[in-house]
Amino acid sequence: MNVDRLVAMVNDIAAFFTAEAGAEAPAAVAHHLRRFWEPRMRREIVAAYRSDPSSLRNLSETGRAAIAELARDDDARNAKVKMQNAN
Repeated sequence: MNVDRLVAMVNDIAAFFTAEAGAEAPAAVAHHLRRFWEPRMRREIVAAYRSDPSSLRNLSETGRAAIAELARDDDARNAKVKMQNAN
């Protein structure tokens, strides 16, 4: 999927949750993305966040914080799987 479209979608979601949840908006956006986005969509935006941050230049501050949270979740999940495979 087009990264610009994903950014626009995250920004729309972030605008809603910023109005509704205030300071908790990044966590609410991340929760929404986990629940309702296909894994492929989450992987694509996290990959863009990691590899080419300039492709996310239009991403809102709340959206960027939410994607950072998804990236941390992904890192933790990968570390857990790595540990399980090592045993």
